[in-house]
Amino acid sequence: MADTDTHTDDKEMGASPTSITSPELRLEAARALVWSTIVGLLVLAIYISQSLLVIFGAMVFASMIDGGSRLLGRWLPIARPWRVAIVLAGGIGFLIWLSMYAGSQISREAAELPAIVERQARELFLWARGQGFEIALDDLKGMAGQAMDGVGTVTRALGGLLGGLTTVALILIIGIYVAIEPRLYERGVAWMLPRARREDFYLTAERMGYTMRRLMFGRIVGMVVEGIFTYIMLVLYGVVTGDAIPMPALLAILTGLLAFIPNIGAVVSGVLMVLVGFSGGTEMGIYTIVVYLLVQNIDGYIVIPMIAKKTVDLAPALVLGMQLIMGILFGILGLFLADPLLAMIKVALERRSEQNARDEAATSGENNPA
Repeated sequence: MADTDTHTDDKEMGASPTSITSPELRLEAARALVWSTIVGLLVLAIYISQSLLVIFGAMVFASMIDGGSRLLGRWLPIARPWRVAIVLAGGIGFLIWLSMYAGSQISREAAELPAIVERQARELFLWARGQGFEIALDDLKGMAGQAMDGVGTVTRALGGLLGGLTTVALILIIGIYVAIEPRLYERGVAWMLPRARREDFYLTAERMGYTMRRLMFGRIVGMVVEGIFTYIMLVLYGVVTGDAIPMPALLAILTGLLAFIPNIGAVVSGVLMVLVGFSGGTEMGIYTIVVYLLVQNIDGYIVIPMIAKKTVDLAPALVLGMQLIMGILFGILGLFLADPLLAMIKVALERRSEQNARDEAATSGENNPA
């Protein structure tokens, strides 16, 4: 009886005032809802872009761990979590060794930087006076003050870097979780897609992972080669001539770390190396220029071509433009991730092109049956 009364009340209430009886209006309302959803998602993506970049950084780190795990899997037939643990233990061990072996030396070399800057400023002043330029002592003090301001800027930048340790920790933690069981997260994303698109998603994800692993492998090889070669060449100068180049370990580590950033990293490391080299004289400065050119030629003509054969080929101007955009939008983190992000965008566009070509071929086959 209660159910009958309820149905009677529903009939007395009449039609809903929000229902759209016109089919054309219902279609336009559905379109408006779709476009509003797309715009809302774009606004949300912009709002949380920094967090999305951190997640992408975690994916890059996970690909590095995954590459090492796959490499170990060729010789060690053990479970994946154990291989991931070995890779992580190796990385932590290397950092501990580096801090114990080179930590005190790098601290001493960094302490020498103010003295080198002051000496370089005096030599530059004397050279300019010898060439006929009238530079007053006040101008020299002003330049020195600007240099100290620059050092203060670097110090503040380092403070900001230390403040970003939380971001680094998030990247490491998320990357480790993904590297331990990547298929779990891959299946989760595929589950939210239509069934017809899941196969294409798996293929795209596989190609992206392959490209990312190769790209990161090339970066690591380049960093190691440039760092070791720079250190050997800088130390060799002191062994041969008896006049050691200042800060060889610090310059080698900076050169290796900055090799992760194509184009920009090479310029920054080269300027630092040459600046320190000329602090020891003209011959030392010219030698550091030669070392810089040798390092970049080895990386550009030997290391990169060997890796580029098995990974994505990116135009240098396109990479530089992406670095400038990402650096402006997201700072140092965007600069580091610009190259991997551009590689992933290229893979996605290539897969989309293949899908369109396949659909066009299927359509033309239906229109022109044999």
